[in-house]
Amino acid sequence: MRVNITGKNIEITSAIREHIESKFKKLEKWQVDIISCQTAFNEEPNKQMKFEAAITVPKGKLVASATHEDLYAAVNEVEQKLERQLNKLRHKPEARRTEKPELAEVEEVE
Repeated sequence: MRVNITGKNIEITSAIREHIESKFKKLEKWQVDIISCQTAFNEEPNKQMKFEAAITVPKGKLVASATHEDLYAAVNEVEQKLERQLNKLRHKPEARRTEKPELAEVEEVE
């Protein structure tokens, strides 16, 4: 999986790139075909780091963002949010839905 990383008002260092790629590598365990991954981070005026990520899968697009003082903490939070979304997407077809009570079970006694 190729991760496209964009930094606004901040330099992308090799340590930041490796951390982001290692976190997004964990998302492959959900066995969902990830078509593309776009990430962007910037520094807000109040010294907060905002990290956003969008993953394109065959059924749509998963988006998550987080704001934190530490960029690494924001990356971890976004990775957890995307992992929950992939888990839901992966297990949704097999989720058990409530069924209507069958009328065939009721038998009339004569």
